[in-house]
Amino acid sequence: MRRPRSGRRFTRRRLLDYGLKACVAYAISRGAAIRAAAGIRSGLWVNDVHSGLNPTRVARIASPATLAQLQEEVRRAGVQGSALSLAAGRHAMGGQQFGADTVLIDLNGLNRVMELDAQSGEVEVEAGMRWPELVEFLVREQSGSPKSWGIRQKQTGADRLSLGGAVSANAHGRGLRFKPLVADVAALTLVDGKGELRRCSREQNPELFRLAVGGYGLFGAIASVRLRLGERLKLERVVEIVDSAHLAERLAERIASGFLYGDFQFSTDVGSDTLLRKGVFACYRPVDPSTPVPENPAEMPRDAWMDLICLGHLHRDQAFKKYSDYYLSTSGQIYWSDTHQLSVYIEDYHEQLRRCLGRLASGSEMITEIYVPRDALGEFLEVVRRDVQAAKMNLIYGTVRLIEADDETFLAWAKRPYACIIFNLHVEHDEAGVRKAQAAFRQLIDRGIGFGGSYYLTYHRWASREQVLACYPQFPEFLEKKKHYDPDERFQSDWYRHYRGMFQAGGKAVAHLD
Repeated sequence: MRRPRSGRRFTRRRLLDYGLKACVAYAISRGAAIRAAAGIRSGLWVNDVHSGLNPTRVARIASPATLAQLQEEVRRAGVQGSALSLAAGRHAMGGQQFGADTVLIDLNGLNRVMELDAQSGEVEVEAGMRWPELVEFLVREQSGSPKSWGIRQKQTGADRLSLGGAVSANAHGRGLRFKPLVADVAALTLVDGKGELRRCSREQNPELFRLAVGGYGLFGAIASVRLRLGERLKLERVVEIVDSAHLAERLAERIASGFLYGDFQFSTDVGSDTLLRKGVFACYRPVDPSTPVPENPAEMPRDAWMDLICLGHLHRDQAFKKYSDYYLSTSGQIYWSDTHQLSVYIEDYHEQLRRCLGRLASGSEMITEIYVPRDALGEFLEVVRRDVQAAKMNLIYGTVRLIEADDETFLAWAKRPYACIIFNLHVEHDEAGVRKAQAAFRQLIDRGIGFGGSYYLTYHRWASREQVLACYPQFPEFLEKKKHYDPDERFQSDWYRHYRGMFQAGGKAVAHLD
């Protein structure tokens, strides 16, 4: 991978025959240039890419391009008594990558592949690397090899997400028999609150490993990740339109038949009988290695995806038909097991929505992810269907996936084999709109709990204290572990501060409305 260029060096010019005004102007401009050269910008507002519901003013942004620079930033923060927050792709919606008045460490400059071990099938990468760049590197470096390796899973829906962020949230993809990402992490390197390196794995610093994976950046800056890869396979996509009442059985059949990936995109047409009952069921099974992969597979163009997004906000019946027709047309198509996980994400789609829908697109989408036992999936969707209609939830998109139990991380969300149900709601960016969405998300969490399930902490901070404790009874101990490993609370975020306040003595749940 190409090494990012470091900042330019600036030399002091002579200040001869300059008036006071010119001297002041020069000093100001020179200070800005030095900060820019060091990758530092002061007093900036940041926000997440997807929902835009986390505007945060940070003290400054530092962009280290090397591990040594990252360590130096952490040490400088220790001397200055500054708190640090960590970000890269900025897609996270729960505020875990930003903290008000923190020094924001932008990890995008740490984006190199450090080692590819073709014998063990492992790759070490810096934490700021994005999934597409890693996939591209692996394909290029192994071109012509009789056996090649590829990623096993990544988050879906968007691609330009960093590996460090994925590990921090213990993310998952659409594997039918996969655990969360922790199963693919062989080791990682942290920069702790003193600026020291800590190698963490199941053998080295095992407790810190369990805490850092799914620890939302609170135990140190993840500098690199050693990722376990899988054999790069050819897969056939098989698509059907199915009824959600029988989805659990159909998923079990697919697993028994050797399918490796799959999901169910359900109808969000609130005014129709199809709402949460019908969906596009797309699964992927391995085929003979000699099967050709088309050079130009049938794909929906970017403009067509934008049209689909517009329809999803305006005419959900038409959106479901267009989406269904497209996926059905691709049934039988052959894909690679790694590149088929990449997808189109239009990062400025809300701006484009405002152009095509006007005031109807004045907000954005927020996601919640609910987990229920697989045998309860059909009943859960039917109950939620009534909730969506009664509360007039502005449901834009939704999908169902599977997850295997995670018995390794401290703050595990996949406590048993679950069905994962993702709800993407449109949220207006005013107090009334946020409160409505908050109430809807809490209702969805309550439904999941009622079926013996849980929810994902990653997407928002709208769960009540009681809901957090019902799903994550270990959360107070998690915060104690945080103080043990980071006694100076060097690594902070608005996500952390929210839960720290929630679980302080006498702490109560507070609505998050920013």
